[in-house]
Amino acid sequence: MNELVAAVPWLGRRNPMAARWLIIVLALAAPLIAMMFGRSWVRVLDFALLYMMLALGLNVVVGFAGLLDLGYIAFYAVGAYTFAFLASPHFGVHWPFWAVLPLGAAFAALAGIALGFPVLRLRGDYLAIVTLGFGEIIRIFMNNLNYPINITNGPQGINMIDPIVLFGWDLSRTLKIGDFTINSLYLYYYFFLLCVAGSILLIQRLQISRIGRAWAAMRDDELAAKAIGINIRNMKLLAFSLGATFGGVAGCLFGAFQGFVSPESFSLMESIAVLTMVVFGGMGNIAGAVVGALVLALLPEVLRDIAVPIQQMLFDRVLLDPEVLRMLLLSLAMILMMLLRPVGLIPAKARYAHPEHLPRKKEARP
Repeated sequence: MNELVAAVPWLGRRNPMAARWLIIVLALAAPLIAMMFGRSWVRVLDFALLYMMLALGLNVVVGFAGLLDLGYIAFYAVGAYTFAFLASPHFGVHWPFWAVLPLGAAFAALAGIALGFPVLRLRGDYLAIVTLGFGEIIRIFMNNLNYPINITNGPQGINMIDPIVLFGWDLSRTLKIGDFTINSLYLYYYFFLLCVAGSILLIQRLQISRIGRAWAAMRDDELAAKAIGINIRNMKLLAFSLGATFGGVAGCLFGAFQGFVSPESFSLMESIAVLTMVVFGGMGNIAGAVVGALVLALLPEVLRDIAVPIQQMLFDRVLLDPEVLRMLLLSLAMILMMLLRPVGLIPAKARYAHPEHLPRKKEARP
């Protein structure tokens, strides 16, 4: 939170408390502002929060532990399909949300461990290729497990997934309090915001714990970390499993919110998009992952709204499709980022490398 506050222009350095309250107010008022431009923008914000959870989970693997993962979206798929299997008419099972959510996180963590074991000795490009293959294998499995026994319903996907129900309160229904009504998109937004806040608190505690310091040592120099007694194998498996857990939770939330899951939602481009969010915001920095996810999740929708009218106004026809323009501008942004700010929008700081970050000793009383 302090790093995010410091990133607020001008106000973050002059008055951190005011910047902190400004961020909180903006986070709470964001759906009200978005509703002025249409209900679809509130839905975009809901998906942006899901991307934040994915970016935070991948940041544990890539930013904290230094393990390149190009198949992270596979854990998102495991969580989504777990929720679809256990809370939809597909198998005739309708378990409650709080029972399915831990299972989705647990299955995703097991998938992370299954990925971690074969790649313990791999680094760099070899690690990237294996993780990329793992993500594609999961997607292909989901796409083809409909014959001879229909498990995933193949490319048609699974629909009519149960919504999130909290203590008998269905978030997919409009809430009425007297004459005042609250749209379901608002309810999902604030619940997702609460999940993102909980994820940030948990990852912050991990970062300053012995586990987080072991990850940092392993990321900077694996041989030196092994020499000082860090169990590299266990730390890698823990990073993969914990990162996958956040992906599994986000997948469960996605399945319940969307009401439909299919293999096309978990393509390689989604993995690359999440990795781009982490790199763009700043690897190893929680605030960077949040800001990167927010910016790159909103960018396609902004382009979709303004790119076509501008091209028609200037050229009387559409020269570049918004999706093509999105990839072009995204690539350009990454190139400029590598040239101007290679450490990301909000660079990560070495927490224990400066005296001001060390715990202060209490002064002895005279």
